[in-house]
Amino acid sequence: MTAHLAILLAALVLDRLVGDPDWLWRRLPHPVVWIGRLIGLLDRAWNRREDSFRRRRILGVLAVALLLSGVALAGAALHGVLAAAGWLGLCLEAIVVAVFLAQKSLADHVARVADALEGDGLAAGRRAVSMIVGRDPDQLDEAGVCRAAIESLAENASDGVAAPWLWYLLLGLPGILAYKALNTADSMIGHMNERHRAFGWAAARLDDLANWPAARLSALFFAVAALPEGGAEAFRRALRVAAKDAPAHRSPNAGWPEGAVAGALDLALGGPRRYGELEVAAPLINAEGRRNAWVEDIRAALRLLSRFSTLLALATFALLFAAL
Repeated sequence: MTAHLAILLAALVLDRLVGDPDWLWRRLPHPVVWIGRLIGLLDRAWNRREDSFRRRRILGVLAVALLLSGVALAGAALHGVLAAAGWLGLCLEAIVVAVFLAQKSLADHVARVADALEGDGLAAGRRAVSMIVGRDPDQLDEAGVCRAAIESLAENASDGVAAPWLWYLLLGLPGILAYKALNTADSMIGHMNERHRAFGWAAARLDDLANWPAARLSALFFAVAALPEGGAEAFRRALRVAAKDAPAHRSPNAGWPEGAVAGALDLALGGPRRYGELEVAAPLINAEGRRNAWVEDIRAALRLLSRFSTLLALATFALLFAAL
């Protein structure tokens, strides 16, 4: 247990300092790319339009079961090999875990939106935010670009940082690898379109379940992260908005971190948005907050994210200290 927590703490520090180096992943495929290729293969082989809805749903369940069991077994085997390598193995496992965390890469992508708005104006800000959101950025004004960046920060802090941290904490390498495979499957096939409504049903539902604890934990961590700048009022408002508005969010999980960030910054987030030709009517999160978001609000959200990541490291250190 002590080694397990030490690996996690080292991975958090490594990811915070180094992140995902572009020079490396331009030369080597990221592990998530390999997972994505496997999901694509299963989708092409088993998700046939001529099959009935029921058959496609059953095959989707089997595809997710095969994916998760295979990835978890690979994680267990890799952990066994690394554990046998002594201190070198511990260091290598910390590197592997760091690859599946996203603290620095998330902060870097969101910071690019603020930098683009400040340096080159709205068109550049729209291009930058299009890299981290799925909606149509051409319909967004400057305040809309800022809100979209902040919403992406909040949601990805939960499913890109807190959830991998939690699943490694609970189940080690098999847990974090299975979670990342499931999250990737949800992003690829967990859609309500004609092709994936049946086949992607299991991926979408299981991803909701896997993110349930991390989303609520993230709301708490964002509320605590609001204390240094916003004090007790921001802390209480973050928790109140998350608890009040998260159930109305289209996602069973994303509303919790978004609500906490909206309350911490006293911003109104969410609302209607466009994905290509599809318009989605979504409720406001913290409707009583201000709608005019600016670049400084993105900077404030980035400071929240930095303290959020620090809290994860401190929680890990506290568990490690208790285990000694």
